[in-house]
Amino acid sequence: MKAYPSYSDSVSQWIGRIPTHWVKSKLKFHTSIISKGTTPTTIGRNIEHEGAVRFIKGENIHESRLKFQSEYFIDCETHQILQRSQLQNNDILFVIAGTIGKLCIISDEYLPANTSQAISFIRLKDGQKHKYFLYQLDSQNVKNQFDILVVQTAQPNLSMEDLANLELTYPPLQEQKQIVSFLDSKTQKIDKLIALTEQNIELLKEQRTALINQCVTKGLNPNVEMKDSGVEWIGEIPKHWNITKLKFIGDVVIGLSYKPENVVDEGEGTLVMRSSNVQNGKPSFSDNVYVNCEISEKLTTKEGDILICSRNGSRRLIGKNCIITKEIAGMSFGVFMTIFRSEYWGFTHWILNSPIFKSQAGLFLTSTINQLTVSTLQNFIIPFIAERAEQNQIVEYLNEQTHKIDSTIEKESQRIELLKEYRRALISEVVTGKIDVRDEVVV
Repeated sequence: MKAYPSYSDSVSQWIGRIPTHWVKSKLKFHTSIISKGTTPTTIGRNIEHEGAVRFIKGENIHESRLKFQSEYFIDCETHQILQRSQLQNNDILFVIAGTIGKLCIISDEYLPANTSQAISFIRLKDGQKHKYFLYQLDSQNVKNQFDILVVQTAQPNLSMEDLANLELTYPPLQEQKQIVSFLDSKTQKIDKLIALTEQNIELLKEQRTALINQCVTKGLNPNVEMKDSGVEWIGEIPKHWNITKLKFIGDVVIGLSYKPENVVDEGEGTLVMRSSNVQNGKPSFSDNVYVNCEISEKLTTKEGDILICSRNGSRRLIGKNCIITKEIAGMSFGVFMTIFRSEYWGFTHWILNSPIFKSQAGLFLTSTINQLTVSTLQNFIIPFIAERAEQNQIVEYLNEQTHKIDSTIEKESQRIELLKEYRRALISEVVTGKIDVRDEVVV
């Protein structure tokens, strides 16, 4: 793509040179209102009723769109009281606390609505192109600015003053329209590629799950004689297999309880593995805690132990697990974690990562119980083959096949990140005038 015929210095460390006929300005000079929402004391969740008004949180803004996996509402009276934070059509929502920089434009279909104090709403003056400003605020130029300006407290936040003073660049109105048309076409194509890649990843994950379930319930021999297991969520199993419980093939050990005064710096104590030390089915050591208290041999990890998250504020994290390898044996694990210790750890690990485990976990996780107790884990019902050679064959096959699938998923995930990078770079290049799209044919 070609550059503009001539440039001038914007006198901005963020923007650099801009086309001669463009201007640099601050966001506040193009707005009638830059304000932030108010979070009332009473908010209803997933309860939509007559007279209720939508309440938008930062979690509802995703990839420049509003998405409502969880919906929140306030009553009409509260909506009237919070007049200052009542949203209007074409307001730009910009997250200023937490995950800063997420943004979208709100349309009539989501109104009436209010928003939280973690979100600023930007109302442009008449005649301004809302979509052009959305692209401006979504550019790398703006991200570089708020990366410097953000106050790093317990929850990062961008002040309203800093938001109002963000430096942006503007061509004439007709050129803004051309830029929006070009970027709409290009970003839609990129977004479609991202969506297709995400769908492919989901299919690969489903394939992985089905493969594990097939192997740990049916084995590798497609011609083996089958029998009814007598368990609904397991179905048929090979005739020479059995149904058993975890407690009959290994031990369940609950983790170490320690006091705050036992926590020490790295090198002064023993690492205690917690939920954060299990990521994507593997050990992770980016967030560690060390303690100096006495630790029994029972609470010291051994090669082949399966470390399970058995209690967590987030229900979806309960049950995630990893194998303790030889390299990380000798550590301990916290009270919200559980070890399953068995000579059959290879086969059992795949059971714990199959739908069999997830089906039974769902029976015990209720609105009042958010943990897998020792008794619950001990009594989990599983298909089991005592023949070690057959177990090993299944384990080796699953190790090999899931590695291939995981590698493909990783490549697809990297592709998504590259597409997002390209999208952001393209927007930044266009809205700062580094490339001239006025003569581009939009197909």
